[in-house]
Amino acid sequence: MAPSFDHLRDEDLDEDDFDVDEVDISDIREKYEVQLEQGYDAFVVVDGLPEVNEEQKPKLVKFLLKKLNTVGKTREDLIFMPMGEDGKSLRFAFVEYSSPAEAAAACRQLDLVPLDKKHTLRVNKLTDVDRYGREGRIDDEYTPPKIEEFQEKEHLRSFMADPSGRGRDQFIMFRGESVGVFWNNEKETPENIVDRQHWTETFVQWSPLGTYLTSVHAQGVQLWGGPSWTRQRRFAHPFVNLVAFSPNEKYLVTWSNRPISIPEEGHPALSVEDDGKNYVIWDIETSKPLRSFAQLDTPAAAEGEAPKKAPKFPWPAFKWSADDKYVARLNPGQSISVYELPRMNLLDKTAIKIEGVVDFDWAPATVQRDGVKTYEQLFCFWTPEIGSNPARVGLMSIPSKQVVRSLNLFSVSDAKLHWQSEGAYLCVKVDRHSKSKKSQATTLEIFRVKEKGVPVEVVDTIKDTVINFAWEPKGDRFVVITTTEPVGATAVPPKTSVAFFCPEKAKGNAVGNFKHLRTLEKKNSNAIYWSPKGRFVVVATVANTQSSDLDFYDLDFEGEKPESDKDLTANLQLMNTADHYGVTDVEWDPSGRFVATWASAWKHSMENGYHLYDFKGEQLREEAIEKFKQFQWRPRPATLLTKEEQKAIRRNLREYSRIFEQEDAERISSADVAVVEARRRLLEEWFAWREAIRQEVAEEREIYGLPADPVADLIKAKTPELATNQEEQVIEEIMEEVLEETEEIVQ
Repeated sequence: MAPSFDHLRDEDLDEDDFDVDEVDISDIREKYEVQLEQGYDAFVVVDGLPEVNEEQKPKLVKFLLKKLNTVGKTREDLIFMPMGEDGKSLRFAFVEYSSPAEAAAACRQLDLVPLDKKHTLRVNKLTDVDRYGREGRIDDEYTPPKIEEFQEKEHLRSFMADPSGRGRDQFIMFRGESVGVFWNNEKETPENIVDRQHWTETFVQWSPLGTYLTSVHAQGVQLWGGPSWTRQRRFAHPFVNLVAFSPNEKYLVTWSNRPISIPEEGHPALSVEDDGKNYVIWDIETSKPLRSFAQLDTPAAAEGEAPKKAPKFPWPAFKWSADDKYVARLNPGQSISVYELPRMNLLDKTAIKIEGVVDFDWAPATVQRDGVKTYEQLFCFWTPEIGSNPARVGLMSIPSKQVVRSLNLFSVSDAKLHWQSEGAYLCVKVDRHSKSKKSQATTLEIFRVKEKGVPVEVVDTIKDTVINFAWEPKGDRFVVITTTEPVGATAVPPKTSVAFFCPEKAKGNAVGNFKHLRTLEKKNSNAIYWSPKGRFVVVATVANTQSSDLDFYDLDFEGEKPESDKDLTANLQLMNTADHYGVTDVEWDPSGRFVATWASAWKHSMENGYHLYDFKGEQLREEAIEKFKQFQWRPRPATLLTKEEQKAIRRNLREYSRIFEQEDAERISSADVAVVEARRRLLEEWFAWREAIRQEVAEEREIYGLPADPVADLIKAKTPELATNQEEQVIEEIMEEVLEETEEIVQ
């Protein structure tokens, strides 16, 4: 029996009996030696810790371990916290995770996370210390940073101040290889602001508030802005295909159908963790990536089932809450993942599991619900019928994840979610089939989100299939386009009907039930475009080779109201109709005064160009442009005026109108005077040039001895010659003139 540590003798520790180096243990080492992972990719440095002594150190390690294990796996013995000579910690620690992926997740999700009220963690990779702090990269002697002189930056909202004082809007045109930004001059030629060749490689896009113009290239995305149109930001996502902004322009999503491939020499913005990903979410202010995601695989069909048809590519794949605090992604049929910004960590560290979920959509505004003190963000979702379970529409509050309202539906073929611009209403367009599944009809389930308990109103008077639906912005009226379901494929699209709905009149500020206002039969229309200010709507036929109608409607017509509509909150009037052959796109300007329609060369090559109309449907301008691709109005940010100030402007609108009309008349008259003056100046220049040439010719004739007036000499020479060769002739001309004429009837 071996002696214990307390009973060991000096003889037991005698090293002269054998030499350790002579013992061959290579077979044991080969069998039991642990192969350590090469490199330090699984190590992180945690900074910002509180200062503790040896007694407090174990307690701090256990407390820190709880945070560290939220993103990966580590242990107390894998946390090394250095101590100083004074017996106190140096306020940082080295941590080893089980894999490099977990270490990367810790840097991404734990950096800038509060440890307690006084301390905030800073987490970085250990390899970054060597990467940025290796010899030659950091000077041994401290050199104070050079503070550059302040340079005033251009105002990115300068476009709001129209130099003409007329409150014009800007728009962009992409034609051929040229991209230009213009001021809208109504009937006159647009005023060019900037025009550049090869500004983009695929398309251009405004940010939601109009601050930036986006250009897309093989190397990535660039944002432009300011009066001089300089580059403001750059996002290096190779072979990017699509771009989407958050509502408040804080974040940007880029997508490429090619997975990201990081070269050996590295990438200026992305890291090895982004390799193989398709989506990147960026912080616009810093131009840095927050997180990247791979494309979701289409779920495979079960054994014995027919292979599923590839779903339509979802874009935007990431949807934003109205306040830019959350972004969510759908995992079809399984869950919705909601991420908090700017950390991009999964809300409550888990996805929201919703079996069979097909689609979801955020409310476009923060809804102030009746009876709720804390206003949270809302999103709606729907699930199809699964087995004996009915289809379901749900309204969920974030971040509490509370289901505010749910509704069961039966015999559902499909559903579409339509939010009103202020989030006051949610319309679920439900396509229902009969028991035999041979016929189909549509019902509208309208959630009154602001009212207590979120009541649901059903509009079931529609007998046909709804192919388009649109809410009035900031209003409570809507338009639908319906069609009778064709049997099989048809060479000619079936006729459609356009139906208008509005609420009944109710007492006080209450909104009455939705009622049918009017239906227009035998139309070809397939698209609805509301004015951003409400009231006016264009119902159009786009991307149709047989028809290209544009109908302009006013829902608050000031004329006489039909007796049947006395109890409704609308008075419908067709103001005008127009036709734009080959029209592919329609868009209102932000002020709601003008409508642009265009035929894009991306869709066909016949009569490409654009038309410009006012809100009444009167055509102001038409321009045919070869290889015309894109037209887009520049958005405006929300007004800074209060509701009271806006009401005061509406009350005094007639006075403002007189001022504007007078300014327009003066501008037109001054333009006419300018045209006359320009013509007079050109005429005077012509006369001056003609006189100079006449004098020059006279001088040359005098030098060469030629007569000063050759025409007079020629006439003198010809006159005697004609007199001798021809006999004198007398020509008489007799003219009769009726001086008076009377008529007498003799019986």
